[in-house]
Amino acid sequence: MDLRKLKKLIDLVEESGIAELEITEGEEKVRISRSTSSLQGHATATVAPSSPSGWAVPAQPPGPPPATAPVPILPEGHVVKSPMVGTFYRSSAPGAPAFIEVGQTVKEGETLCIVEAMKLLNEIESDKSGVIRAVLVENGQPVEYGEPLFVID
Repeated sequence: MDLRKLKKLIDLVEESGIAELEITEGEEKVRISRSTSSLQGHATATVAPSSPSGWAVPAQPPGPPPATAPVPILPEGHVVKSPMVGTFYRSSAPGAPAFIEVGQTVKEGETLCIVEAMKLLNEIESDKSGVIRAVLVENGQPVEYGEPLFVID
């Protein structure tokens, strides 16, 4: 990819306000992203050729590593995790009572919530008997695979 085309792409990212642009042309791949640090408003580019004879423009100057999000502290007990990516629901329908509440005793196999994935409602069952100590997700919130949902004591 020639430098004129790369410059046009960088200008396009700066003018449009988009955060990132990635283009693959033949064996070359270009990723342009806007910096969110003190260089706000300036776009940077990375060209990643698949052949060793290619060239690359550094994406960002060296600096401190990005800050990581704090890890939430979970109450002690057995953690029930989401078996899939989807949307978390505490009840079977809007306005219906929640399947379980904090402090409630549950049995193994009892429905705890629903995770909607690809328009399918998947009942998530308890894999342990005990008392619900915490509900870690808000109703209607998206969840990831393996994300903690409940703590059972």
